[in-house]
Amino acid sequence: MSEYILIFFVSLGAIFIFLAAIGLVRMPDLYLRISVTTKAATLGVGLLLIGTAIYFKEVSITTRAIAIIFFLFLTAPIGAHLIGRASYFIGVPMWKKTVMDDLAGKYDKKTHRLEGEKIIDKKET
Repeated sequence: MSEYILIFFVSLGAIFIFLAAIGLVRMPDLYLRISVTTKAATLGVGLLLIGTAIYFKEVSITTRAIAIIFFLFLTAPIGAHLIGRASYFIGVPMWKKTVMDDLAGKYDKKTHRLEGEKIIDKKET
């Protein structure tokens, strides 16, 4: 029975990674590519690691797989957000059919702050 569960998780993980690769090629701009690869590849790698934990059935490998999944799900969205934000601020163009730009006119290039960001004075703390 565990072989079927293993096949399920590994196959599903491989499909998500394959979809991330297709999305990387097919998406028209950097921002959509970041979105596709972060979501699909993170889920795919997580499913592959679950399959690894099921296959080996050892506590040490299972805890390592869980730790990797935890850190991957924690760091991948943050890294993608920072890459997307930096790309936007340096002027990487959006897809020509983009309907709405929520950050247009809200970024000050001199101070590198968004409109509405709270400024914390170091003297007050």
